[in-house]
Amino acid sequence: MSNQVSGDPFASIRTNAVIAATAKPSFWKRRFGNKQAPWMEDPHPAMQVLKFVVLALVFIAMVFPFLNIVAVSFSSYKDVLGGGLILFPANPTLDAYRVIFEDGSVIRALQVSFWLTIVGTAAQVIATVLLAYGLSRPSVPGSKFFLLLVLATMLFGPGMIPMYLLVKELGLLDSYAALILPKLIGAFNLVILRQFFMNLPSELMESARLDGAGDFRLLWDMVLPLSKAVLAVIALFYAVGMWNSFFDAILYINDPSKWPIQVVLQQTVLQGTSLNMASVLNPDAPPPPPKTVEMAIVVAATLPILVVYPFVQKYFTRGVLTGAIKG
Repeated sequence: MSNQVSGDPFASIRTNAVIAATAKPSFWKRRFGNKQAPWMEDPHPAMQVLKFVVLALVFIAMVFPFLNIVAVSFSSYKDVLGGGLILFPANPTLDAYRVIFEDGSVIRALQVSFWLTIVGTAAQVIATVLLAYGLSRPSVPGSKFFLLLVLATMLFGPGMIPMYLLVKELGLLDSYAALILPKLIGAFNLVILRQFFMNLPSELMESARLDGAGDFRLLWDMVLPLSKAVLAVIALFYAVGMWNSFFDAILYINDPSKWPIQVVLQQTVLQGTSLNMASVLNPDAPPPPPKTVEMAIVVAATLPILVVYPFVQKYFTRGVLTGAIKG
């Protein structure tokens, strides 16, 4: 009665949970008494030094190539002509960036990539949330069957030619929908999100249903606010995949004006397609080497993801572990 008067219908649930958790000692305490767990003890100084050395080597191995790419993109003709490894150009210049940003094709490709990433990620997250929520409800008929269909796509891919024929029959060739719809839902992301939804307290769902909330109201007001961490991780996975995708655009997009930045990068670096430098730079000055232009496009294609990642990094580990571990 006191709980109902105080307006807290979950006070008794929390009290029973505390009593159940404290009534029986944990397995570790029963087995080892008051001894501290190994992972909670202070590490040995030698182990700390070893961890520092390993992490430093990994950091250098990851940062060193990117530092070289950035240095080459700022290098002048004289720096590249001298050969050797460039980490700090002796004569830095912005000619390569002037070329890629004033040529027009790179700016247009960046705009296409931004649009595809934003719209595609939003569509993928929405579709994954709806399907994962439906498959996480035990009352939905046939949920296990549809889950097996989704999991089967992780083992058996459709193949490049059947996928191309399907996109062609649907009339999606040379359209941005061909880059979004075929990979609208990722099976791995769906499994993580479904498991997270299944781990949410059933008492909250039942109390909301007693108040008259339907499925969409329950999803919007209860489930999504509790799923911010895992949604950030899923959105990051989809955004990185959409930003880095180039093979689908090569298959389905024939108009060069619709190419994303990754296709322009592939055409410039691997195919040797050159940008228009004559209308950008001083005709009396030597043009920047093609290598510096290629590295400048690599920096322009990589920088947006590097800028976005730190803002969602804090959700990364928590979201993946929470969605993957049951209990």
